[in-house]
Formats: sequence, C-alpha cells, structure tokens
Amino acid sequence: MDGFVASGFEAVRSAFADGQTTDEGGAQLCVYRDGAVVVDLWTGGDPVSGKDWDGESLAVQMSVSKGVTATCAHILVDRGQLALDAPVQEYWPEFAEAGKAEVTVAELLSHRAGLSSFDPGAGIGAQELTDWSACVSALAGMTPLWKPGTALYYHSLTWGYLAGELIRRVTGKSVGAYLAAEIADPLGLSLWLGLPESEEPKVIPQFHRDRWPGRDEVAAALSGAGIDVSARLVEATLGTVATRDAGIDLLNTRAGHAAEVPAGNVIANARALARMYAATIGEVDGVRLLSSETVAEARQPQTDGLGHPAPLDRLPVTHRFAQGYELTRPVSPMLGEGSFGHLGTGGRLAFAHPESGVAVGYSCTNMTGTDSVGPDPRWSPWLAALRDGLGR
Repeated sequence: MDGFVASGFEAVRSAFADGQTTDEGGAQLCVYRDGAVVVDLWTGGDPVSGKDWDGESLAVQMSVSKGVTATCAHILVDRGQLALDAPVQEYWPEFAEAGKAEVTVAELLSHRAGLSSFDPGAGIGAQELTDWSACVSALAGMTPLWKPGTALYYHSLTWGYLAGELIRRVTGKSVGAYLAAEIADPLGLSLWLGLPESEEPKVIPQFHRDRWPGRDEVAAALSGAGIDVSARLVEATLGTVATRDAGIDLLNTRAGHAAEVPAGNVIANARALARMYAATIGEVDGVRLLSSETVAEARQPQTDGLGHPAPLDRLPVTHRFAQGYELTRPVSPMLGEGSFGHLGTGGRLAFAHPESGVAVGYSCTNMTGTDSVGPDPRWSPWLAALRDGLGR
C-alpha cells in the first residue's frame, strides 16, 4: 500500500489496508477536509491487463457517475439557469409528449419521473446505450411507467440520458463537454465523461468474480413474490436486467470509454472524485462549484415516505434520493445524516458531508456486488476510522 495520511488520520491507513486484504483488484481512497487532502491511499493491482496501479490510475465509476452529473445540473441551478420546480418541457419541449407535460425537474432528478427503464419495444439494448439520440428520443416519446411524482424506482440507466439531455438543452453542450469546462478543467481533475484516446493507457479494467442473477432468475423471483411479470413496468425492468452484463462488458471497451453514458461511465480516480465533492461544499484552490444555499437545496430528501409503483410495490424500498444525489441509507451510510453523493455498482463510492467539511472518493476495480445487500465490507473499516478521526 502507498500514499499519504495527515496527522490525526493515521488509523485510516491501516483500516484501508484491512478492508482490502481479500480484494484481488486495485483500490484507491482519497479524503479532503476543509479543502485540503488528508488521506490519499492506493493498494492492490490489476489482475486483468497487468497495467500498473497507483493513485493516478483511472477506472469506470459506474453509478458514482450520477453524482458527478447531478453536480453539473446543480451548477446550473446555482446560476439561475435551471429551476427545480419547473416543468422539464420548459427546457426540453419534446419531453412533454405522452403525458409528461407536468413532470418537473425535481421529479426527474429524484427518480420519480416514471421512466425507470426503456420501453420493451424501444429497441434499446446494450449497444444502443452509446447512441445518445436513440436513447433520448425513446425517452422523450415514452409514456411513463407510473404516474410521475407518486412513487420512486431507481432509473439505473435512463437517469443519465434524462438529466444529461436537460443539461444539453440548457447549455448547448453535451454533459461531457460541460463537465470538462465547468468542473474538471478548473479543478485540474482526471475525470471524464467521454474519455480522450490519449488517456486510454491509464484506464484499468473492471471485473467481477461473482455471478449475478440473470433476467430469467430475476423474473422467477418476482413471480414467486406474487408480482405480475407481464406488467409493462416489470417487463421494462427485466429488459434493464437483460442488458446489464453486456453493458458492463461494453464499459471495458474503447467505444464504451469514448461514449457519454452519464448514469454510469464517468472515468476517474478517487483523487478526482474527492476533490470534486470537496469543491461542492467549500473552496478548493480558489474554486467553489456550489453555494451553500444550493447544496442545502440539492440534498433535501425527495423520496422519503414514497413506495415503489405497482406491481413492484411488494418490494422493499432500498434507495433514498435527494435532487440527483443519494442520501444516507443502510446500504450506504457514508458519514451519517447530511451526507450526499452516490455509490456505484461493484463498490465505488463518492460523497460529501458538509457538517464535517469532508469529501470522500473510493474507487476499485473488483466489482464484488455486495453493495446491493449492505455496505461494501471494504468500506466499513476505513469509514469507522474516519469517523473516529473526525470525532464522530
């Protein structure tokens, strides 16, 4: 293990090492406090391609990407270019089709828009995820899977196109271009949505040893729970499950790296993620991304008390959302109430906690899959040590 820890955070070093001992891949942890780095660690290696692994190595961040994209949206809110209570159609007129005229920006950002998966007949499979126009057009013309605003269900793939097209309509730039201009370049981040080919050698492949349930297994489990798998919402959800493995494979290719899939293919390292979140809650080398008022609004709970839409209302609610960011929940405790950020499939995690002035980025290459049922065991030791170091 290599890296740096500031005085008072020495326990985080050993805790980080303890959490990674069974991990066959590489991991990075970076922590900022009050705009300065206090932890910058990396360990492990790359069993897939054999590339060198260090603090500058890059990895696909999966749904941590949603928190990055949400930050782009809130910069627009901060500047008065985007209103959370406004109808989406005000910025994206075509979105008003098929009963979506009243859907608000807040509902879209907080997974309440009723567009949690593509319609089964839309023809959007894994390969089409790199076709921005096809994905956006399919969602603009789609009838919601439930009445928007009345329930939540995780928009695992579609959220990025929805939020991303909203950003594009307001700014005239793709999310990747806006991210570069307003966040990555000012802060000097190794963070991209649409990776330049020149950065390709630094990308370390992601992999997983676990076997994840496929479409038929998920359908059987839902049916066994008394859920009608022929319902439109369920068919659409099973379509997302069916694209998962091929989609993850796509994200290990040059085409997958070059595309813009804002829900899942931001490429970065832990240093960049922590630095970005640090700049949302305070100044980092003269750069601050969001005002304290915008942060307060961005992390307001939007889904507390809501259930899933029928017929998936038999399933327990495991997500908790603010305006595009995840909030603390059993699967992702972060640093407790007040934290906002996003985890990514396979164990990635990035968030900020304004009350303590702390921002965290954790990146890894081994997708263990345990973060769907509880906190990733690789997080627990260093999170506990970090809380102790902060007196929490």
